[in-house]
Amino acid sequence: MKLIIFDFDGTLADTRGYIVATMHKTMRQLGLPLRPADECAATIGLPLKGCFQQLYPGIQDAEAELCMATYRRIFDKDRDASSVALFPGVKETLQNLKKKGYLLSIASSRTTRTMVQMLEEKDLVSPFSLFIGVTEVQNAKPHPEPVLKTLEALEVPASEALVVGDMPVDILMGSRAGARTCGVTYGNSTRPELLEAGADYIIDSFTELESLLG
Repeated sequence: MKLIIFDFDGTLADTRGYIVATMHKTMRQLGLPLRPADECAATIGLPLKGCFQQLYPGIQDAEAELCMATYRRIFDKDRDASSVALFPGVKETLQNLKKKGYLLSIASSRTTRTMVQMLEEKDLVSPFSLFIGVTEVQNAKPHPEPVLKTLEALEVPASEALVVGDMPVDILMGSRAGARTCGVTYGNSTRPELLEAGADYIIDSFTELESLLG
């Protein structure tokens, strides 16, 4: 195994509370029916427009675009360094994996700009060789394009890559690209959901990743 491709939200960073709060502010501002927190959290990992399309089936494209723009405006306005926390052991584990010679990258459904900003606030940009956000692909998760693009850029075959994520879309993205996959249970979905998606491995804490690779 040479390359580990990580999801961001729910895998490296605990963004659930802030994302749900921002969704609720968006709904209130636009006068939309408020959706329960668990329904909002279940959309994490999808492209932002797709989140609102899932929460409001039948919503017009222009309305979904407005939801997306409003959400991003609120997210950027309200966010500070305390809004998002890394999960326990993330920073130390990533640094250890980098020292051991693994290539590390991120494939996320959020924009690369906000992802890198949050990593900069945590002093955690340097371990990563590549960032693939929703703005870098034509097809978002669960399509394999983010992983395929990463493999091509870093010149690593799929057989030597592991995709780590907390949502079924992460697992499907990795397996469809031919990589092995590892689901994490501390994020936004459950062990049964990750197994149903076809995860090759399951871990309950980020620090377990080192022993899994070992």
